[in-house]
Amino acid sequence: MSASIETWRARLPAAFGATRAQVMTRRLGWTAFLLWLAAVLWWFDFTPVRLWNGLSGLGVIIVMMIPPSPGELWVEILKGIAESVAMAFLGTFLSATVAIPLGFLGAGNVVTATLLRFSIRRVFDGFRGVDQLIWALAFVRAVGLGPLAGVLAIFTADIAVLAKLYAEAIENVERRQSEGVIAAGGSKLAALRFGVLPQVLPVMLAQALYFFESNTRSAAILGVVGAGGIGLQIAERIRVRHWDEVAFIIILMIITVGVIDWISGKVRRKLIGERGRQPV
Repeated sequence: MSASIETWRARLPAAFGATRAQVMTRRLGWTAFLLWLAAVLWWFDFTPVRLWNGLSGLGVIIVMMIPPSPGELWVEILKGIAESVAMAFLGTFLSATVAIPLGFLGAGNVVTATLLRFSIRRVFDGFRGVDQLIWALAFVRAVGLGPLAGVLAIFTADIAVLAKLYAEAIENVERRQSEGVIAAGGSKLAALRFGVLPQVLPVMLAQALYFFESNTRSAAILGVVGAGGIGLQIAERIRVRHWDEVAFIIILMIITVGVIDWISGKVRRKLIGERGRQPV
């Protein structure tokens, strides 16, 4: 009986639980992780007293936000919200449009030249490594204050991210459709147009709409550094401690993002149809 057990243990070691070496490795891994976590908390001075004091100060600010008030310059607030939405839409539209051909160039099943594809992917990584706020600071210095700097920051920061997402979607398409186009006498470009693009277009559209919603929130931060939008209005009111007006702007932003999300859902269902909701 013991010989039979040893035979099965040799064939299927995972079925008999972890080995002593695996247990020791896991324990060492968890110990290292907990030590690293404790070191980071100590480094950032993350203490219960400091956290409690911070929450107490936040509670005071929340009390000062009630009730929210638009203030006397409510027209400027509405203008800032409209400017942020316009910045997010234009920046997302431009980045999504340019990212489509870049996504095809970064897809392994489209560009078979390893060196070229590797170089394009590394360019994507380089652009993704720079945050949107850094781009905003650079473009404010380059083109001056205003929404143009915000649009350029959103465009530059999102193009590489969308291109990478598009490339991954293209690499996961069903090959039989493009192969059928080629078998019918179509060119490789026709195979991409009629065999690949219809499969990935719903994914591209959904991702672009999500980025539009996300960039509407990001535009508020870009305005703080002078890139236009509602962020400037928020910064000015925080500086003079008009927290009731800050609360009104926050509520207005939440409503705006909710409306954009609702419209995005309508657009997706209109353009994509019910294909994505059918059971498999």
